[in-house]
Amino acid sequence: MTPQERQTIATTEAPGAIGPYSQAVQIGNMLITSGQLGMDPAGVFPDSVEEQTQRSLLNVKAILESAGFSMNQIIKTTVFLQDMNDFQKVNEVYASFFAEPYPARSAVQVAKLPKGGLVEIEVIAVKA
Repeated sequence: MTPQERQTIATTEAPGAIGPYSQAVQIGNMLITSGQLGMDPAGVFPDSVEEQTQRSLLNVKAILESAGFSMNQIIKTTVFLQDMNDFQKVNEVYASFFAEPYPARSAVQVAKLPKGGLVEIEVIAVKA
């Protein structure tokens, strides 16, 4: 793939897009995922924010791996929370997926997430 070529990434190991977007887009050595809700590939949400955070990051991991990337190549994450009071619970699960040097991160509370989700995570990964 040339540096300017754009490739869409899709895997059945993560939920399919629920609208007109791709699970991820790769351009050269950079991969950008769409936000991943905390539901399994069949569209089922676990009950707790911790379980949804884990599922969201497992979805991210599946998308990355399908494109030949790994979690340690993530340089930026954005975490969308339905309730900022869940930040510490989300952070504990999030920390189990990353090691130093940690990616840059933003975390914001939103009024509502698609399908009633409690958390959604998107990432940018780069192959060195």
